[in-house]
Amino acid sequence: MTTPATPAGPASPSALARAEALYEAGRYEQAGELAARHLTEDPEDADALTLLARCRHRAGNHPAALVAVERALRAEPDLIGAHLMRTQILLALKRYGDAEASAHRTVRLAPHFWGSHYALGTALAETAEAGRGRDRARTAAAYEAARTAVALAPEEDAAHFLVGLTAQRRGDHATARQAYETTLRLNPQSSEAHNNLSLLRLRRRWLRRGAWTQAAEGFVASAALDLGDTKARYNLEAMAWGTAAGARWVALLGFLASAVGSAPVRTGATGADAVVPFVIGAAVLVGAWAGWAVWMGRRVPPRLRRPLLLVARNCRPVLAMAAAVGLLGLYSAVTLALWSFDSGVVAGLGTPLFWAVIITYWVSRSALNRRMPKD
Repeated sequence: MTTPATPAGPASPSALARAEALYEAGRYEQAGELAARHLTEDPEDADALTLLARCRHRAGNHPAALVAVERALRAEPDLIGAHLMRTQILLALKRYGDAEASAHRTVRLAPHFWGSHYALGTALAETAEAGRGRDRARTAAAYEAARTAVALAPEEDAAHFLVGLTAQRRGDHATARQAYETTLRLNPQSSEAHNNLSLLRLRRRWLRRGAWTQAAEGFVASAALDLGDTKARYNLEAMAWGTAAGARWVALLGFLASAVGSAPVRTGATGADAVVPFVIGAAVLVGAWAGWAVWMGRRVPPRLRRPLLLVARNCRPVLAMAAAVGLLGLYSAVTLALWSFDSGVVAGLGTPLFWAVIITYWVSRSALNRRMPKD
C-alpha cells in the first residue's frame, strides 16, 4: 500500500526534517534512529512518532511500528498521517477488521482527502483478497472507494492503480486496463501497473495480435523497475515455460512423422514405397520446426530474448521442459538423417523420449506452480 502524502502541518524541527529526508532517501534505519533521538527530547511529538512508525514498518518490525503510531494517536487523536499509517501497519499484521475500522475513521476525519478513501479501498480490497476473493461486497466497496480517490485526486497514480486492481478482481478487465494505462501515463516507473497490465494482455494473447509480446515486454519492464518483484519474475518464468511446453506439440508431431516416414525403409521396402513416406516424413519434420521457429521469431523479438533466456536458465521447470522437447526433436532428426540405424535401437530410445515429454510436461508444470509467489 502506498502511503498518501498528508496535508502540510506546522514546520518540523530541523532534526525531524533531516529524519524525513533520510526516510525519503530510503535510509530507514538512520531515519528511525534520528526520530528516536528527537523523541527523547519531545516524547509526545506525534509527527516524530508517526515517522518512527513508518521506519519500523519499512524495516518489517510491524508490532513496534504499531506501538509507535498508537502513541502518536494518543498524543494527537486526529492526526491523519498517523491514522493512514496505522491502517497500513494493521494490514501488514493481517488484522483486517481493525484496519477497516481505522480506514473508516480516517474517511470520517478527512472526507475530502483522497488518501483517506485510498486507504479504505486498500483495506477493503486486501480483506476481500484474504477471503480468497469470495467477498464480492467488499471488493465492490473497495472499487467505489478507489473511484472516489480518483475523483478527488485525478493526478495520483496510486488511486488509478487501485481502481485497476479492484476492477480486475471484479472481472471488469476493460476498466482495469484503462486504469493501469492511466497509471503508467502518470508514473511510467510503476512496476505493479506494468505487471498487472501485462497479465490482462496475456489473457487476450489468442485474440489480439501482438498481445503475448506486449505482455512479455511489460513483465520485463516490471522486473527491471523492481528487482525484488517476484511476481514479475515468476510471470516471465511462466511465459518461458509456456514457450517450451508449446513446442512439445511440434516435437511430438516430428517424432510421429519421423517414425512413420522411416518405417518402410527400416522394414526393407524399396523404390517409391520407401522414398515417398520418407520424403513426406522429412518434409513434415522440417516444416513443423521451421514454422515454429519463424512464429517464435516474430512472437519474441530480439529485445526480449535475452531477458527470457536469463530467467529460463535459472528456472528448473523451464530447463526440464526444454530439455525433454529438445531431446525428442533431436532424436526425430537423427532418425531420419541416419535411417540405417538398427530398428531395435530406434525403438529403444524413441518410446522413452516420447513419454518423457508427456511426463515432464505435468511434472514441470506442477513444479512451476510451486514457485508462484505466495502473496
